[in-house]
Amino acid sequence: MATKDIKPEDPRIDPKTGEFRVLAPGFTFKTVTAKIADIVLTPTTSLGWFALFSVGGAVATLVIVAVTWLFLKGTGIWAVSQPVGWGFAIINFVWWIGIGHAGTLISAILLLFKQQWRNSINRFAEAMTIFAVVCAGLFPLIHVGRPWLAYWLFPLPNTMNVWPQFRSPLLWDVFAVSTYATISIVFWYVGLIPDFGTMRDRAKTKFAAYIYGLLSLGWRGSVRHWVRYETASLLLAGLATPLVLSVHTVISFDFAVAVIPGWHTTIFPPYFVAGAVYSGFAMVLTLAIPLRKFYKLEGLVTDRHMDNMGKVMLTTGLIVAYGYGMEVFMAWYSASHWEFFMMWNRMFGPMGWSYWMLIACNIAIPLTTLWVRKWRTNMTFMFVMSLIVNTGMWFERFVIVVTSLYRDFLPSSWGTYRATKWDYMTYFGTMGLFTALFLLFVRFLPMIPMNEIKMMLPSAKITAKAKPAVGAGD
Repeated sequence: MATKDIKPEDPRIDPKTGEFRVLAPGFTFKTVTAKIADIVLTPTTSLGWFALFSVGGAVATLVIVAVTWLFLKGTGIWAVSQPVGWGFAIINFVWWIGIGHAGTLISAILLLFKQQWRNSINRFAEAMTIFAVVCAGLFPLIHVGRPWLAYWLFPLPNTMNVWPQFRSPLLWDVFAVSTYATISIVFWYVGLIPDFGTMRDRAKTKFAAYIYGLLSLGWRGSVRHWVRYETASLLLAGLATPLVLSVHTVISFDFAVAVIPGWHTTIFPPYFVAGAVYSGFAMVLTLAIPLRKFYKLEGLVTDRHMDNMGKVMLTTGLIVAYGYGMEVFMAWYSASHWEFFMMWNRMFGPMGWSYWMLIACNIAIPLTTLWVRKWRTNMTFMFVMSLIVNTGMWFERFVIVVTSLYRDFLPSSWGTYRATKWDYMTYFGTMGLFTALFLLFVRFLPMIPMNEIKMMLPSAKITAKAKPAVGAGD
């Protein structure tokens, strides 16, 4: 539907602001609770959920088979060789970590800026972050070749006095990613506590009431509980906000501190962060649009959410496009023969197709269409666009890793790269693992924060003197 066709009395439009509503009209405390909690507390599970979970679980077995064979035979089953010593493992590690950034940004930064539209999407965005970090952490673990010695990366006292090399960016990754995962899990769980109290009170079986009661940590929705909850949320948001910038900045140092043309550049930290948020919001759309449709959540995840996420993607996409432009400009302006050849080889060499694929998916298609509001609120278009952007962001990591390595300083050491079936099995297996974990989350935990949604209702007038206890009951 075109914007000009929307009438002022359209229920999706807020009469005061003229913008799409944060929530559809007509919701009350009880209807919000029933809408969200009943998805989890229903005694039956749909065949569609079982079908998707079966597919996700079946695909996840690929990574089990591939990693088992890797442990038996070694990293020689992959396509990594000289000169391409980094392959799918590092490509997919950076890609998965980038996907998780939208959850932290939605949870922390938008909370600090008091953006209410985040409330409908922050819960499953946070879950997406945790599951993406799980998938990402697998790759560097198996890439080191001896994963059973991975604990050597931590500065733990031991009888051999073997200490990590603190000047190595790969060690920086260990600290950055482990801190990121810890804060993300704690933030996610703290946000769930009030909803666990509601789920405990609405549970239809003693077992469910016991489990949700255990997880709710004795939540009763009192003023004291709410004060402590909001204090903890703000403190965790303050801790998580620097992580949005620092984690992918540290990961970009894996490349930027090297002297290889195509890696040795100061633009990588902001460029990587923008790309991470870009792909992260694309994945949020990939998940939100089917959830919105299958669980009939159009009143809670509205057109305004799609519109705002499209705007964030447009903004970060422009930053990414600027980064691509600066790479080309500096390759020319540096007057370095090696830098110039690297960029020419990326564009027109044997793997030039991958460079033009990322340009098409990350710049040409999204940045020429996301300016139009009617397309940003078209669910089919945004779903397809999210898949295109995440495809382009994967190719960006492929180009950075492979095309910077397979032709280096000496023509005598030039090679090529072609992924093996074990590379593909590991990659697609993590997709299945992510899907299975996310479906378990959707089935057993509230995917939208009920109590934060209630605070947005007109009836929830919160003052400094009194605050309604909406955490338990309803």
